[in-house]
Amino acid sequence: MLLLLALIGLWLNQDHTLGTARRMGPGYMPMLTFWLLGGLGAIVMIAGLFNGPDPLDRWTKLEIMAVPFGILACFVIYPIAAAVGFSGWYPLGFGLLAGCLAVSIAPGWRPIGLVHAGMAMFGLMLEQFGLMASIVATVAVASLAEPTHRVKGVVGMIIFLCVLCWWVFIRELDIRVPLWPVFLVR
Repeated sequence: MLLLLALIGLWLNQDHTLGTARRMGPGYMPMLTFWLLGGLGAIVMIAGLFNGPDPLDRWTKLEIMAVPFGILACFVIYPIAAAVGFSGWYPLGFGLLAGCLAVSIAPGWRPIGLVHAGMAMFGLMLEQFGLMASIVATVAVASLAEPTHRVKGVVGMIIFLCVLCWWVFIRELDIRVPLWPVFLVR
């Protein structure tokens, strides 16, 4: 799956100018990221060839139906969000969020569904709610994937990630994203 995502990403990135390592174009970092993802996928695939499989659990009907239901939810919510008036990537984000939440209904798919729902929520919230609120929502949703998480640990992770992301992306890299909700700043 990692190799497939890397190949699709590299193919979609062909239209962007790469530039050089000294003077990077808009396609340089995505290209580098997809190559790293492909390398990681190759390592995982090779490691998987030399390890024996774990016995598979028997899937319930809910777990079997969760994936088609999630895909259906994505394809139903996407046009609804577009018709309501969302533009750009927002309709797709709402569709992906709905699909991930639908998949997470099944206990076997809950971890992967909620982690990906947190990522979709980050993308949906970043421009309007700012970096800090997006990180809080992402970690809160993704932490629901594991029932053993404690509130104290989740709050600690939120604080750590907010400080780290502020330091790296805002202070050091000077990336222009809103830090706080847009409606509070105006």
